[in-house]
Amino acid sequence: MEVKIYKSKQEVAQHFSEYLKRLIQKGESIHIALSGGSTPKIVFDYLADNFKDLDWSQVHFYWGDERCVPPTDDESNYRMTDEHLFSKISVPSTNIHRIKGEKNPSEEAVSYGELLNSTIPRSEDLPQFDLVILGMGDDGHTASIFPHEIHLWDAPNNCEVAVHPDSGQRRITLTGKVINNAKEVAFLVTGSSKSEKIREIMKSEGDYKTYPASLVAPNTGRLLWFLDEDAAAGIATAQS
Repeated sequence: MEVKIYKSKQEVAQHFSEYLKRLIQKGESIHIALSGGSTPKIVFDYLADNFKDLDWSQVHFYWGDERCVPPTDDESNYRMTDEHLFSKISVPSTNIHRIKGEKNPSEEAVSYGELLNSTIPRSEDLPQFDLVILGMGDDGHTASIFPHEIHLWDAPNNCEVAVHPDSGQRRITLTGKVINNAKEVAFLVTGSSKSEKIREIMKSEGDYKTYPASLVAPNTGRLLWFLDEDAAAGIATAQS
């Protein structure tokens, strides 16, 4: 595990974007699972502003989770990514593999799991992303696996239907076996509201075992945490 701490969420976005640029410049077909949320939005803006000339044609985009809403909905992770990144760079539409949140959730979970099997290189008889980008909620959830449904992490399928504990909104999410089979997994976590859960996970304290984010442990050992000072308040100080 590698932990990178920066002074602000803007610096997190900058340094993560540089890391992503290096990954893309390896010159091979790259398969990436994206995350929603406020920090990825800043990352997408930075990428669009600074790396528009990258060869995006070799990058295939997927999502770690999606709300069960149409792609035009304000809550759609796809819509946010399209507005802040895809509409501003040259990426083939065939490289964008969205979760169809407008469809029947149970059927789409199966369909998206089959899409992963058919389009992503395999390892250990599972699809293997080059990179899975994750966020973490104030409750320690990641992707759309929440503490009250932590059993979904070990589900046998590539994707499952999850339910938000407060709103009851249904979401489609990758499961743990796919996330942990990725070559690399990177958390993007910012804000003081996350600091307690970060400290408990990093130091194996408190109720950390009940937080789905604590179960992220790629088989390759390549786990990176990109944090700002506020999120990392309980563990360390920023680096240059």
